[in-house]
Amino acid sequence: HRPADGLGPAGPVMPERVITKPPSAELRENQTDQDSLPPYDVLDAVLEGLVEGEKSINQLVEAGHDRATVARVWKLLDRAEYKRRQAPPGVKITARAFGRDRRYPITNGFTRLVV
Repeated sequence: HRPADGLGPAGPVMPERVITKPPSAELRENQTDQDSLPPYDVLDAVLEGLVEGEKSINQLVEAGHDRATVARVWKLLDRAEYKRRQAPPGVKITARAFGRDRRYPITNGFTRLVV
């Protein structure tokens, strides 16, 4: 069940055109993410390997991924790292969120015990 399948008091919550519109940063006319990125199933698998699995480029290539694609995704990931440092901390939804630091909660008054 997709969240967009929900119905509000006047019918569907989201128009179908919003759901089927190709993803885009909308930086220029008729631009889509697929113009500059690998297909999402490939991109997701490579990112999961690099971030969650802490795999090397060689390990991902050995697993069947294209070397040029993995190297390009790694380069994009590395070049965008500063953006993650500028943004406020987000919720942790996976075992290995972006970054390798040990993540302590900062919003519920948590303090580290120093023994």
